[in-house]
Amino acid sequence: MENVWKGNARVTEYGVPDTQGFVNALARLMPAQPLDLTTLYEAHGRQIWRTLARLGVPPSSLEDGVHDVFLAAHRRLGEFGWRSSPSTWLVGIAVRVAANHRRKSRRQPLLEVAPDVLRGADEELDRKRKLRELERVLSQLPDEQREVVVLCDLEQLSAPEVAEALDEKVNTIYSRLRLGRALLKKVLTSTQEDAS
Repeated sequence: MENVWKGNARVTEYGVPDTQGFVNALARLMPAQPLDLTTLYEAHGRQIWRTLARLGVPPSSLEDGVHDVFLAAHRRLGEFGWRSSPSTWLVGIAVRVAANHRRKSRRQPLLEVAPDVLRGADEELDRKRKLRELERVLSQLPDEQREVVVLCDLEQLSAPEVAEALDEKVNTIYSRLRLGRALLKKVLTSTQEDAS
């Protein structure tokens, strides 16, 4: 049975796609080591911590939230089929966990983003002041816009990655991002005018 090329795909003489070539190409894209929870946590733990904090999970619940994300990931590890990056997959889980935590408790000011040690007192106070201001501004956005602004602008995910993580259309993500940025600009402008 001879293989022939039709367009970009190699097919057998009976018109059946050559699946072995596809499997070999996919094997080259996947990592050599299997995906495990320890590897996921070491590579993405701080990002998930930050994401949960920025999505409004209270500081007292952040550790539980991170635990919930990786527990859900552990339960669903067999379902991860490399349709997206592990980071995008975990962020999608984190968004749902953050929504659950927000439902359980009202939003509280954001005091910590990640456990850091050995910072100067002045630097730490300035950092906490900035985080409180960030939390105040973000808390004025509707949850759907807040999620997209945090993931795109703060976590630096692309709109297609956010769409995959949130199971939404890319155009919906762009719309929420545009609306969220406009509202942020309005809030920041009014804050600056009030300070003057």
